[in-house]
Amino acid sequence: MKEYFIKEALEEAKRALKLKEVPVGAVIVKDNKIISRAHNLKETLKDPSAHAEIIAIKRACTVLNNWRLNGCEIYVTLEPCPMCASAIAQARISRLYIGTFDPTAGACGSVVDLTGNSYLRYKTEVNWMYHKECSNILKEFFKNRR
Repeated sequence: MKEYFIKEALEEAKRALKLKEVPVGAVIVKDNKIISRAHNLKETLKDPSAHAEIIAIKRACTVLNNWRLNGCEIYVTLEPCPMCASAIAQARISRLYIGTFDPTAGACGSVVDLTGNSYLRYKTEVNWMYHKECSNILKEFFKNRR
């Protein structure tokens, strides 16, 4: 199932790519069912907080009618930035699955580790999937952008 969910997040990343957004996608799963999905819309919405994870969290909160997403898992194609890692922890998401690391802004262990910080009150379990296609779509996007 985990491979299926990361591929669904990758489909969201492809939607972002079509919009000329940084191709990042996210899906939130509860009881093995996708309850929310999103892709980056930062450029489209002219909103610096319109990252896939933030949008997916807001949608999941609406679906569950609760800001606490206990028992939920989030699958993201790219390691979350500090803003998104913090939102994931604040939403009490139980597990995070990451398709590829972010060597410049990753906040789940590669650059900094907000999700594993012992000073924070809530800890999200982080699982690295290292999905090659998640990495390739980003590399290709930035190569074509230069």
